[in-house]
Amino acid sequence: MSNRIVVDPVTRIEGHLRIEADIQDGKVVDAYSSGTMVRLIERILKGRDPRDAWAFVGRVCGVCTTVHSLASCRSVEDALGIVIPPNAEIVRNLMYCAQYMHDHVVHFYHLHALDWVDVVNALQADPKATSELAQSISNWPKSSPGYFSDLQKRIKGFVDSGQLGIFSNGYWGHPAYKLPPEVNMIGLAHYLEALEWQKEMVKVHAIFGGKNPHPNYLVGGMACSIGLDDVSVINAERLAYVGQLFEMGKQFVEQVYIPDLLAIASFYKDWGAIGGGLGNYLAYGDLPTNGYNDPSSFLFPSGAILNKDISQVYDVDLREDAQIQEFISRSWYKYEEGDNAGLHPWKGETELNYTGPKPPYEHLNVEEKYSYLKTPRWKGNAMEVGPLARMLVGYARGREDFKETVDAALVHLNVPVTALFSTLGRTAARGLETQLIANWAMDFYEQLLTNIRNGDTRMADTSKFNPDRWEDTVQMGVGHTEAPRGALAHWCVIKDKKLENYQLVVPTTWNASPRDPEGKSSAYEASLKDNTPVADPEQPLEILRTVHSFDPCMACAVHLYDEDGNTVNRVKVL
Repeated sequence: MSNRIVVDPVTRIEGHLRIEADIQDGKVVDAYSSGTMVRLIERILKGRDPRDAWAFVGRVCGVCTTVHSLASCRSVEDALGIVIPPNAEIVRNLMYCAQYMHDHVVHFYHLHALDWVDVVNALQADPKATSELAQSISNWPKSSPGYFSDLQKRIKGFVDSGQLGIFSNGYWGHPAYKLPPEVNMIGLAHYLEALEWQKEMVKVHAIFGGKNPHPNYLVGGMACSIGLDDVSVINAERLAYVGQLFEMGKQFVEQVYIPDLLAIASFYKDWGAIGGGLGNYLAYGDLPTNGYNDPSSFLFPSGAILNKDISQVYDVDLREDAQIQEFISRSWYKYEEGDNAGLHPWKGETELNYTGPKPPYEHLNVEEKYSYLKTPRWKGNAMEVGPLARMLVGYARGREDFKETVDAALVHLNVPVTALFSTLGRTAARGLETQLIANWAMDFYEQLLTNIRNGDTRMADTSKFNPDRWEDTVQMGVGHTEAPRGALAHWCVIKDKKLENYQLVVPTTWNASPRDPEGKSSAYEASLKDNTPVADPEQPLEILRTVHSFDPCMACAVHLYDEDGNTVNRVKVL
């Protein structure tokens, strides 16, 4: 007899996610993932000027804060036939790299690490032994016995006062925690250091995009100017500062993040056989080195892998109707063609049809509609997107930089390549790709400096910025990127020089969506059903480990309604 438990809300994520899991004999035997708020950004965009879309979609989320604006600009540029200058492409790449480095570090320490690190257990650590261990795995300077002793006293004060603050409500002492006190202490110390580090890394966005979150983009390039001796634009001093920020970021990734990741993973190798799920992986690719219109130049290659078979990678075409479709058979939407239809995003519809119970409710009606997320499929297949998909596609494509990075980690942990298909593999892949990106960022930085030294300071092509120069026919475009959480694409249809249709298929929609018309689960549900243990249903730490390994970002699916389904507020914008 199974016992259904409900995790709602899932915390340490962006947005609102509900997980219902059936537990039998200490394991998850079935699971259901529900996005409990609704995204209607597509409706907001209809009828607007295509050049403004990036500013609206950029507000979908403040965590992966650049990727929607980037995909939007690329979508409109694709529709209008705009090719941006090389410097604009490089600056977009630099902002992309900064976003990854920031996002992945924040996820590891502040959203996921406490699934593995027992904060209270760190009080039992020997500061001297902690220092010796820290210095044995990294050259990071903050590793003295005194440093760890002072930190331990601070945490003890929180615990003794009963005020754990940001560490309240953890499942401390749970039997699934395995780290020695000294490793817990290192993880805790770097959790706090990462809080300080992260606010520096995002300054790259402020320099090139004016602010963070939601930096500025521009259809046709980037909305920033370069003049080495001009104090009013990005000058030599600002460019030098960008270089310093990336050097600082690279140091933190290599000397803190990666050593911690490998140290913690070495105690949880059993999780290399838990939470793999679908075994199908999808990546659109990104980081062009010869222009966005040359996918062969992408540092992140595109492709699809089925059934964990890394001997074959399938090509992906986002324009083909049969490749990308969204279904709503279990989602609170409706299509004119009926609930079992699958629509390519260029033909996508966003029409609400809430048929669920009135909150609060005990359980979802999972036999019918149970989520505000649509269900995307690639050639009919449920796919996992994200860091693991990217690393596997790069590895399977035979890219030497991917193979060297992945193989070194596998050797260090003494685990087979099959361990990648797991919760542990998903978490490790995020760190390994951050290591790659930290190096790529320095290359992009040097390319930008070289172009500027050679006299090229162009940042935008606005030759088609005037709608009078657009064709009168219906124009369709698709722009894609690899957001930190996975494959992201925006499809636009321009008619009479306004947006006729606009659809976003976001990473968490791929991963967190409900079942499709054939009853097939998506990535979250499938991964939870793949050997996930639950030692204590009252403290479902193991469920959080697998869900957090995807880094859920439900905000991409959010709009604001009250419990009766009524709009809370409408805001008029210019």
